[in-house]
Amino acid sequence: MNINNYKKIKKYIITGILIFTLLMPVIAHSQPLPKVTIGLDQAQKPGDVAVTLQIILLLTILSLAPALLIMLTSFTRVMIIFSFLRHALGTQQAPPTQVMVGLALFLTVFIMSPVWQDINTNSLQPYLDQRISQKQAYETALVPIRNFMFKQTREKDLGLFLKIAHVPKPNDYSEVPTHVLIPAFIISEFRIAFQIGFLLFIPFLMLDMIVASVLMSMGMMMLPPVMISLPFKLLLFVLVDGWYLVVESIIMGFK
Repeated sequence: MNINNYKKIKKYIITGILIFTLLMPVIAHSQPLPKVTIGLDQAQKPGDVAVTLQIILLLTILSLAPALLIMLTSFTRVMIIFSFLRHALGTQQAPPTQVMVGLALFLTVFIMSPVWQDINTNSLQPYLDQRISQKQAYETALVPIRNFMFKQTREKDLGLFLKIAHVPKPNDYSEVPTHVLIPAFIISEFRIAFQIGFLLFIPFLMLDMIVASVLMSMGMMMLPPVMISLPFKLLLFVLVDGWYLVVESIIMGFK
């Protein structure tokens, strides 16, 4: 683009801005622009206060939604396993983090779909049809989530937090407080994810050791073993259909 064309384009842009500025009052006069206001008024009845509190509670839940999605579902275990797998392969940023997070998110939706269908059938739809109250909907929705977490939580981890919280020994799972169950579930997820990550590291670590030993015996001490072992790791992972095996083991671990 030469200087003359650049000056012409600049001139057209400045002319358009001036015309828009001059016509703005006319447009606003012919068609008033919408105005958004936020204010505080005196409540006329107790129901107005209740609605306001419900809106505040809803906004609070929406702000905590990412944390709830990460910590109260299978997302934590899936993401940790994928991270271990990438480090075991030694591929640095392949697959990219965004791709791994997306795959972990969709696997979480797939794994948690029975729980969410139960919540929709027994809690959300009856509440929308005004057959149950808000408190009943919350208690009903909490049941399938607690059942899912109980299936993945070790009794040892659950006993640890019951002891720390000074909660009497419960007779059954229904007496376990939710604020005690959640951290026990997270710790159990970490444990299982690290166990699977260790098993993923073993074959690739053995391959690294074999390549390093061969290079040492050939006197190639200056050649990084990772550079040679990486193609063999990828070949091994593809030959055994690694993604199929990893995803299958993750999903079956929640059954």
